[in-house]
Amino acid sequence: MPFNIVLVEPEIPNNTGNIGRLSLASGSVLHLVKPFGFELSDTRLKRAGLDYWKHITVKIYESLDEFLAMNKNKEMVFLSSAAKKSYVSIDYKDELFFVFGKESVGLPKELVANNTEKLYKIPIHSPHVRSLNLANAVSIVVFEGLRSMAVSENG
Repeated sequence: MPFNIVLVEPEIPNNTGNIGRLSLASGSVLHLVKPFGFELSDTRLKRAGLDYWKHITVKIYESLDEFLAMNKNKEMVFLSSAAKKSYVSIDYKDELFFVFGKESVGLPKELVANNTEKLYKIPIHSPHVRSLNLANAVSIVVFEGLRSMAVSENG
């Protein structure tokens, strides 16, 4: 599996469903960190993920602390609008974890503060936009990673 997509406390079932479909299409593992803003049985989640949901590799964690403890030796990058570095400068490699925060407020402030060297953003060129839709942001980062790795492999 090329990547690990981590959603910390996702709130919108349609986004999570779309990201689930993206994880399957990209060969990635989807990690969901509770609490969620919806039930996993939510029809909007299933509708957005279509009939693919049963094929998606999903790992569920009861809390951010549990996720971090269970994956403490894994290589992670954190995506936040508060970052200074662009997502195109990530050193993309197999098994890398992309950690995204919840739709309303992003990643927890403490997590951002403790990971400034691993913090990346998708540049936004309008002062009228605070952030991108979560499903769009995940798509941008994952497919840049796939593109970057393909270029590296093919020289």
